Amino acid sequence: MTTTLTQVTPFCYNKRTPTMQLTELTELTEGALREEGLASFKSNSLSGSALADTNTMNTKMTASAPVKPKLHILLVTETWLPEVNGVAMSLHQLMRQLVLLGHQVSLLSPKPTKTTQKNTETNAQYAATHDSGDDDSVNNHNSQSSQSSHSSHGKHKHSKHKYDTSIAANAILTHKIEVQGWAIPRYADLQFGLPDYPRIKHTLEQIHPDIVHIATEGPLGLAALIAAKRQHIPATTGYHTQFHDFSRHFGLGIIARPMMAYFKWFHNASKATCVPSLKTQNDLQALGFKRLVEVGRGVDLETFSPSHRSDALRQQWGAQEQYTVLTMVSRLSPEKSVDLVIEAFKALQSAQLHRAIKLVIVGDGPDRSRLEALAADSGDDIIFTGAKTGVELAEHYASGDAFIFASQVETFGNVVTEAMASGLPVYAFDDAAAGMLVTQDSGRLAPMGSKHDFINMVADLPKMQVLKEQGVQARQQVGGFSWQRPAKQMLAMFQKVIAAVTIV
Repeated sequence: MTTTLTQVTPFCYNKRTPTMQLTELTELTEGALREEGLASFKSNSLSGSALADTNTMNTKMTASAPVKPKLHILLVTETWLPEVNGVAMSLHQLMRQLVLLGHQVSLLSPKPTKTTQKNTETNAQYAATHDSGDDDSVNNHNSQSSQSSHSSHGKHKHSKHKYDTSIAANAILTHKIEVQGWAIPRYADLQFGLPDYPRIKHTLEQIHPDIVHIATEGPLGLAALIAAKRQHIPATTGYHTQFHDFSRHFGLGIIARPMMAYFKWFHNASKATCVPSLKTQNDLQALGFKRLVEVGRGVDLETFSPSHRSDALRQQWGAQEQYTVLTMVSRLSPEKSVDLVIEAFKALQSAQLHRAIKLVIVGDGPDRSRLEALAADSGDDIIFTGAKTGVELAEHYASGDAFIFASQVETFGNVVTEAMASGLPVYAFDDAAAGMLVTQDSGRLAPMGSKHDFINMVADLPKMQVLKEQGVQARQQVGGFSWQRPAKQMLAMFQKVIAAVTIV
């Protein structure tokens, strides 16, 4: 059962302002730089290769001494369920699998925002209107059960679905430690965690984790990295954001280079950094990142399945049997190129005048109002549903006929595997998960950077019979993508890091 550590130190944290905490962190960072000799943090150089460092690390770890069979892992992250984003979902799936393998996971994160709390209440209200059951796989490890349900449309049974995602996420935790957060500009539901170093230090002393895994590079992650180093607890990091690609969407051109230098320093200061794909690993190695380890991604084949297709939901969209429904699931923010999906959909309408088609955009974010205005001339042919989770999300995927995705800034792109598991062919750029998995038999790919080719690809969308055949192939292609595989990759990274530290 989860323990929330609310009184882990004698300090009066409410009286320590964010400015005081950041000043304190700056002093600690300068000390850490001196101790580690990591002057590269102050350098803007992003050239060079880290292949030799990675190979050396792997060679040293091969001969490492045995480690304890069960680990206590402290996860430090500024995003966690029920926040709706790929990082939070991936972290939960990985940690859940580690718990199922018999390990303990504790969490250090910011307190939920008001928006996140509101989403949690909405999920719980939705769950209350359905029959409930237990998720036995979680109950084997915790006394808290998560809610599951039958479909509201009566066509099929949804087993082991977790409507209240906060309950499901917290049920796997041994300890949950929360700090105050700062809202990230333009993202009401995302925030930085404040670097409460004394609290973090005392928490490490109290719970004694075997390893600290830091998933985000903000002030909270930096404070945790320094605290772990000073207490001689091995720390690993995770790289989840293609910052060097999407920074241009946020007017960060001036600071993008020093920010990337900071990211390189941050991750190189850890014992190892996990990345979701070989492409990301190669990109970062070229920028000078060291000790990179591939920890892939998976998909929940039970949650995301063609069996969750809902005729009632399609009727809500006004999509009768003859309609082709294109679906996109994404955060609605500039770097996701949702406007390109809208442009491509309009090109499809013009190219296939007699085809009944709709575009359903699932998600929310700071760009929603602009995108809705851009789509206004299409009337009810373009539908914005807002963010969806649990069974609702599964139904929205499975009730479409093809998945259209225009983002070119993904480290992986979980939505691609979720769509394929739901039986949808994927039409996307040749990048990340789509580039790894999509073939001519399960969709189409456009060359990176070519908007013209992407628009033409969508405008030439094949007939429904071909889409159905591609959807069957898409489901088969992700059939082996369970979350157990990447969880074991992550566990191997942890064990090798601990063993390497032990024998030094």
